[in-house]
Amino acid sequence: MKIKFTLTLFAPLFLALSLQAATEGTDYSSVGTLESNDPRFDQLVPPGAKIERLADGFIWAEGPVWSSKERRLYFSDVPTNVVYQWTESEGVNSFIGASGYNGRNPRGGEPGSNGLTVDAKGRLVLCEHGNRRVSRMERDGFTTVAAFYRNRRFNSPNDLVFKSNGDLYFTDPPYGLEGNNQDPKKEIPFNGVYRVNKKG
Repeated sequence: MKIKFTLTLFAPLFLALSLQAATEGTDYSSVGTLESNDPRFDQLVPPGAKIERLADGFIWAEGPVWSSKERRLYFSDVPTNVVYQWTESEGVNSFIGASGYNGRNPRGGEPGSNGLTVDAKGRLVLCEHGNRRVSRMERDGFTTVAAFYRNRRFNSPNDLVFKSNGDLYFTDPPYGLEGNNQDPKKEIPFNGVYRVNKKG
């Protein structure tokens, strides 16, 4: 596996687009407002679009991604270690338990999955805080995409995105470590952004 240390920026725009696409034709309570200061934003999100609440009752919803193939929204509830899915017909239900930590010993911190994305084949890809890896959901379980940098375990992969050429970029802050930067289990002396090229 070839991983290069790289810097990049991530934009939360896809959340607004996902919610727009997922909720057409349904009346949900509106929360907040969208304000555009750039005409390029208006090309992606139509003027007058609303932010709508699809569900509530989560401790900390994070990492939403819309699957066009499955016509569903996936998101993590990090402290409860669960990935949920939402569909227009079924609403919200639990999709993956032990989504970011499947160890035997209870632990504190932020154990669950965080950022989610979907690859070119429509498979769900997860940043697993507690397991300290990036994984991909297959029909028969999970495959590790990245867990080490120069033979050292990642801190706690957090957010991720695929570039148009198939390369995967992800952030690796200390948030999933119980002691954050001071945690004795931290193996990499910095918090970084990484790239996994499409060849692995």
